[in-house]
Amino acid sequence: MDLLEKIRTIPTQPGVYLYKNAEGEVIYVGKAKNLRARVRSYFVAERMDDAKTGSLLREAADVDYIVVDNNKEALALENNLIKQRKPRFNILLRDDKTYPYIKLTIGERWPRVYVTRRLKRDGSLYYGPYFPTSLAYRLVDLIHRHFLIPSCNVDLRRYHPRACLQYYIHRCLGPCVEGLTNPEQYGQTVRDVKLLLEGRASDLTKSLRARMDEAATAEQYELAARYRDLVSTIALLDQRQRMAQVEGDDADVFGYHFESHMLAVNLFHMRGGKVVDRREFFWEELPPDAYCHPQENDVGPGASPGQAERSSAGQNSLDTSTFFSSLVKQLYLDQHYVPRAIYVPVNFDDREELEELLAERCQKRVHILVPQRGEKRSLIDLVARNAKQSFDQRFRIMKPQAEAVKAALQEALMLPEKPRRIECFDISHIQGAETVASMVVWEDGKMSKSDYRKFIIRGVMGVDDFASMREVVLRR
Repeated sequence: MDLLEKIRTIPTQPGVYLYKNAEGEVIYVGKAKNLRARVRSYFVAERMDDAKTGSLLREAADVDYIVVDNNKEALALENNLIKQRKPRFNILLRDDKTYPYIKLTIGERWPRVYVTRRLKRDGSLYYGPYFPTSLAYRLVDLIHRHFLIPSCNVDLRRYHPRACLQYYIHRCLGPCVEGLTNPEQYGQTVRDVKLLLEGRASDLTKSLRARMDEAATAEQYELAARYRDLVSTIALLDQRQRMAQVEGDDADVFGYHFESHMLAVNLFHMRGGKVVDRREFFWEELPPDAYCHPQENDVGPGASPGQAERSSAGQNSLDTSTFFSSLVKQLYLDQHYVPRAIYVPVNFDDREELEELLAERCQKRVHILVPQRGEKRSLIDLVARNAKQSFDQRFRIMKPQAEAVKAALQEALMLPEKPRRIECFDISHIQGAETVASMVVWEDGKMSKSDYRKFIIRGVMGVDDFASMREVVLRR
């Protein structure tokens, strides 16, 4: 069926549409309140003259769609499909930085606590994310020292002859050895840890005080002293948290700088009114849907008039609304924790719907705000100035260094032109057996991890690195 004919059969309900090329690969994912009207709008004469739409339609051979009940479902589905399919005409989040969570494995007979960056649907409870990263490790260390819940990898489905070192240095209750603890005592400690991680310090303190009084009445003074120390530790921890909370709410603040088709974005994480971490994102080759015709300055907020004039003199400028709509969705829709306020430099169409969707998932009100003046706008301008510094560091300092490396390699190896791709091989073995080779790839100034390869050496007996190298290079 012809593409235009197929569009006439698309329903007018909300949903997600997927443009595919001749090979059946998804090259663009979008959402719409009215699928037929949205897809048909690509074929309006004015839009077909647009650079990004023209590039998309030249490759598009088919369009598929998925109908949903409302626009909020379309938002979530669009985000999932973009992350799964990675269409080259969509803006893709290239930063893989994750923050740590604390995992409480309540599905186990003897639950344990871990610091993890990977969330799984395994029946465990996850708390976080924690800023800065060290906070999660410090909190787990406090749990080891005072609550004696371990993080070990010992098989606790059976008993062992003797306990490990953690038990003897008083950082574990010893569930691995029969008789050192019992399910009632261990279960009560796990409930205490759960209250601590949930931030219910007053409930935990009340429970500990009651047990302290019971132990003192029964003349179990060592146990009572332990409960007393726990109450003191929790009071100190709770006092620090209250001091941080009175200084301000949690917020994330975005700023950006765009120039010469390259983009740097900074994200400041503010917790308790203080900046606790910063993330940097870079795009060297933005997809066509990131651009629009030059109607506004394509540099970040706070840029000088001279920068704006130089930047807007280019062929295309950044479509900031489309960009930040995609970025915010990819960053927050899959997160367990979202701050109450997210400050962005520009408005975008589905901002209010995204607020509602995040509020439903987080069970609290979330505001995505676009400050125009005052202290909050000054904060966005500050983040934008940091994004400008990141841009200069990445594209004005590091890029020339990469070119200098290429020139030096060309001269040292007497090449007719600068090298574009380098493949490096290495031979490894375990005490003369299981010989393998690895290949890493450098291309256009950066490592190309998708091209890395591993080879099992099959035709060489014993340890012979030269013969192994010969085999793997010939196979390559």
